This record gives sequence, C-alpha cells and structure tokens, in this order.
Amino acid sequence: MGSRPTAIVRPRRSRLRAWLLLARVSNLPTVWTNVLAGLIVSGANLDVFVPLASAASLFYTGGMFLNDAFDASIDARERPERPIPAGDIARGEAFAAGAALLMAGEGALLLTPHRAPAMVWGAVLAAAIVFYDFRHKQQAYGPVIMGLCRALVYVVAAAAAGALGSAIALPVVLMWSYVIAVTEVAKRAGPRAGVVVPLMIAGIALVDGMMMFSYGPPWTGVAAMAAFLLTLALQRVVPGT
Repeated sequence: MGSRPTAIVRPRRSRLRAWLLLARVSNLPTVWTNVLAGLIVSGANLDVFVPLASAASLFYTGGMFLNDAFDASIDARERPERPIPAGDIARGEAFAAGAALLMAGEGALLLTPHRAPAMVWGAVLAAAIVFYDFRHKQQAYGPVIMGLCRALVYVVAAAAAGALGSAIALPVVLMWSYVIAVTEVAKRAGPRAGVVVPLMIAGIALVDGMMMFSYGPPWTGVAAMAAFLLTLALQRVVPGT
C-alpha cells in the first residue's frame, strides 16, 4: 500500500514576529526619507520631522495591516506563509489594528504646527490607502493609487509645516512615478520578483535623496544612503513584501 503524503507543518511564529511581518517594518526608513524630502523640497523647517515621521509610520503600517486583511483569501492560495492565512494573526485582528493605526496617524498630526491642513491631507492619504488596499487587486490602476499614497506623504509633510506650494509639484510627480514603476514590477513579477522588488522599495530612499540633494544641504544625500542601506539590512530580518 502506498503511504499518504505527509503535510508540511510550519512552526507557529511568535505574535511579535507575525505583527512585524504584517507591518513590513523593514520599509519604514523609506517612509522617513519621504517625510524628510517633503520638508526639504518645500523649504520647511525640520523641527516638525519627528511628529510627522511618527504619523507617516502609523499610516504606512496601518495600510500594510489592511492590505493583508483585505487580501487574506488571495494570500491563502498564493502566499499561504503570510501571517493571516498561516493562522498567526486573525483577519479581524488585522482589520482592527489597521484601522486603529490609521486613526493614530491622523491623531499624530495634531502635534504639528499647522494641524488643520495637515489633518485634511492626512485624511486624503488615509482614504487613498484604504481604497488601494480594498480595490488594488481588481483594478489596473492599482499602481497609480499606490504611487499616490507615497506622493501624498510629501504633501502632508509640507502642509503640516505650512509650506505647501508649487515647489513640491515636480518632486511629488517624480516620487509618484517611481512608486508606480515599483508597484507595476511587483504586480507583474509576483513570486518571481526575487530581490528586485525589495531593492526597488529600498531605492525609494535614494530617489528621496536625489531630490533632497537638489533642494537642500549635502548631508541629505548621506541620510538617504543610510536609509537605503538600513532598509536592505532590515529586509533580511523582516521581508519587505
């Protein structure tokens, strides 16, 4: 008699590891350079960086939780190792955490000098994140919305510092275009992407750096390179896709 195939049993992850994977925390340095670039290209004072970076980090991680929560049924077929289909985190928990993080990000904008415009644009960013997470698998324009989410970080940063103006228009378009390209590559390559997509995600910091170096002091290029290398290092511990 033939023996039955043995099911592969994966060891359960710790709760902390599962949350970190859902949040894609390895990519946060690129969010921080988005904020820094938004402030520098708009000519704003950098003393608002910390509350803005905190808010942007909350928006980003909230969006990642919602992304996996909405995609749970697809991941169950295509990426069963992800924390939700693997049973490490319940789908409802991910929805609740994602919503709470988006609200916390909006609340963090209260700590910025120009909180009214910051919160308006923060709400636009949150709406774009939710729309992308909910609809991106069904729509060809998903990469455009993903690019918009990153570009809006520039807008939120400039608005929070009271420096929102035409100066950020070109940097916003450049960042938007780059992230569209990254998302399109990830969408087409899927599991075959290998190291290309993580490398391109880390490259967001370098794109920020080029714009900061063009508009601001030379040290910004060093900061961008450091963020790029830090993202690559963190991706070895917590995958960024």
